[in-house]
Amino acid sequence: MGVMKTTDKLVDEKTIVAEAEKALAEIAAIRMEVGKVIFGQESVIEQTLLAVLSGGHALLVGVPGLAKTKLVTTLATVLGLNSSRIQFTPDLMPSDILGSEVMDQDENGRRSFRFVAGPIFTQLLMADEINRASPRTQSALLQAMQEYHVTVAGQRNDLPQPFHVLATQNPLEQEGTYPLPEAQLDRFLMQVDVGYPELAAERQILLETTGLAETEASPILDAGKLQSIQHLIRQMPVSEKVVDAILALVRSARPGHGNAATDKNVAWGPGPRAGQSLMLCARARALYDGRLAPSIDDIVALAEPVLQHRMALTFAARAEGMSVRDVISGLVNQIKG
Repeated sequence: MGVMKTTDKLVDEKTIVAEAEKALAEIAAIRMEVGKVIFGQESVIEQTLLAVLSGGHALLVGVPGLAKTKLVTTLATVLGLNSSRIQFTPDLMPSDILGSEVMDQDENGRRSFRFVAGPIFTQLLMADEINRASPRTQSALLQAMQEYHVTVAGQRNDLPQPFHVLATQNPLEQEGTYPLPEAQLDRFLMQVDVGYPELAAERQILLETTGLAETEASPILDAGKLQSIQHLIRQMPVSEKVVDAILALVRSARPGHGNAATDKNVAWGPGPRAGQSLMLCARARALYDGRLAPSIDDIVALAEPVLQHRMALTFAARAEGMSVRDVISGLVNQIKG
């Protein structure tokens, strides 16, 4: 029996390697295709793609006009997913997202309710300016993002597979915004900070986007291929050393777990979902870079996007001008060492 198991394992490893090589080629093609439309912003593209390849949701944070919406629509095309967009506004209602029951009357005068699906019934949902809607409406997304179904009038309605939410958010100091509830933030695999483009990228934007015709992206994958890459990522081996680094990082970010700087500066820290997110994203990042197993470097690179929205500083730390990023970079230095 032992021999059978060993050969099974070898066959398994060979299959995974063959699948990984195919996935590497597909990911390289995706990167090239997205790069035709979105100039510069390599880390933004990488992190957003990693969130989708890991099977999760991403929150893109940045001031208006930095091509966040364009990135999401481009990804929908390139990944071959059907998509819909919801513009969040203060008067948006939960039924505008989930759908609602309408009353039908047949020719005999009998009345019955029929469910009309809302825009959430799609594979890639763009939630634009998510922090402009009221907390009640934001929470309508909660069940969908975690459980992949919605309940309307007591009836369960399953969402299409795969299902991803890519939400955009303007920084909170802008007028007319509501902070996202902590429970909602935790549903996002990572927070992607979108900054201003580099000079060379901005020059390219000026030249490429102000003519008569703009370049458009073409589909590279379809939903089935994306799901097989997501499945492959979950099968990738993670060494004991990387698992220990994930645990050390996540636990050191929680107050009351023996880290003096965290106890002083952090009001509340990341829960177990942060570790799960790091584990998945590290595997996806390895594959994105053409490797078959994640390393400590992946954890270092992903610490900020995975942890920053799952932590809050104490009032004293904020008063001293500290940011969550400062705290995370201090913790990352410890796992590097």
